[in-house]
Amino acid sequence: KMAATMKSTVAVEDVNVTFEDQQKINKFARNTSRMTELKDEIEAKKKSLQNLQDASDDLMMFDDDSLLIPYQIGDVFISHTQEETQEMLEAAKEALEQEVKDLEARVSAIQQVLGDLKVQLYAKFGNNINLEADES
Repeated sequence: KMAATMKSTVAVEDVNVTFEDQQKINKFARNTSRMTELKDEIEAKKKSLQNLQDASDDLMMFDDDSLLIPYQIGDVFISHTQEETQEMLEAAKEALEQEVKDLEARVSAIQQVLGDLKVQLYAKFGNNINLEADES
């Protein structure tokens, strides 16, 4: 977890925290939290992608074209030919890869926002503010 915190030992030249500063600190904390959620979502989707890849690889091992493969859609399993199942797996993989790309783009945008806020907040507060991730 990353927390934007004001250090308790404030320098002699007491820095005035304005409402605008507080808004920036809050925005930094919100965006940090959102970025953590997005990264978790990306990890989950990458695991799903790996599972689809494994299923696809396993399917290649079968050499019986008449074999019907059960494929789960929602709560139901529907049987398809090997070729149809392979196509469905490919489509699912492409959709997931696109979702991962979109999420990674959102993480990038947030990192940009956080970078800008860091510059502004450190410029005003220097060592009196800590915007680094807690390594816990």
